[in-house]
Amino acid sequence: MRAIQVYEVGGPEVLREAEVEQPRPGPGEAVVAVAASGVNFLDVYHREGRYGLPLPFTPGSEGAGTVVDVGPGVTGVGVGDRVGWVEIPGTYAERAVVDASRLVPLPDDVDFETAAAVLLQGMTAHYLVKDAYPVQEGDTVLVHAAAGGMGLLLTQIVTRLGGRVIGTTSTPAKAELAKRAGAAEVVLSTAVDDLAAEVRRLNGGQGLPVVYDGVGAHTFDASLASLRARGRLVLFGAASGAVPPFDPMRLARGGSLSLIRPSLGDYIADRSELLRRAADVFEWVRSKAIEVTVTGRYALSEAADAHSDLEARRTTGKLLVLPGAAAAGHREETRS
Repeated sequence: MRAIQVYEVGGPEVLREAEVEQPRPGPGEAVVAVAASGVNFLDVYHREGRYGLPLPFTPGSEGAGTVVDVGPGVTGVGVGDRVGWVEIPGTYAERAVVDASRLVPLPDDVDFETAAAVLLQGMTAHYLVKDAYPVQEGDTVLVHAAAGGMGLLLTQIVTRLGGRVIGTTSTPAKAELAKRAGAAEVVLSTAVDDLAAEVRRLNGGQGLPVVYDGVGAHTFDASLASLRARGRLVLFGAASGAVPPFDPMRLARGGSLSLIRPSLGDYIADRSELLRRAADVFEWVRSKAIEVTVTGRYALSEAADAHSDLEARRTTGKLLVLPGAAAAGHREETRS
């Protein structure tokens, strides 16, 4: 079968299409024909070597498809079932081996592309607004990169919960996308000298109870400076690089601030919690509480292009790798 292989860590160019052996399921495992794979910054971190995965490996950790084989001891899932999954590597491939206990059954009215586009980011948004900082009606929150796939979902959900979103984007076109998703105010991060001061101005001179920051190094200082006393910085990603070490006394000097660095895996470790969060996300989709926006579709041979576009912020919304797609002319790009 065809799969993307990483033989050495580095830039997008290390993503190479190769012929590999068909996978076989072991005890408790299922083989899934991958219809769609979500593209996430986690894939970039893996490719760059931040997590030290053994080489070679197949990137991609979010997918949807059809079960084609099961191993001994598998219960609750069978051949022909439509499923999705997250945080299991190997989805940039025509087939993937998945721990059957981590598979999420797909409702009949949720297609493969939607599932692959929404599960990881949707469940991330779910724990961010429900657990990492429970958004209350009337809260004003800051969402960085509000026009990205994660940012658009967070903005919609926070607004749905009665919160008010101040978003940051890099271009006016992206600002319009964030506003259509529900952002009350949008700050062009490239057009202000003091981002935190502008955020406070938009909030009547006051700091915020929470900042959702998936950007990391470039926004960390502004995120802390945007908080009110006893505010919380939820640092859930590092799209611009890891935050350098800092003196924890900064939190005290900022007004007894708190910092949390959560990871989705800890919020779906139990299967019942995984299924509950996934069911809530699918209900959000079904009820139109959130709109899933896929703006880029790439064949396997174009995986490097997907990473390049994501890292260069040439896209908005969600990007997908479609293992069964032909390369020529299949990619859709949003460059704004």
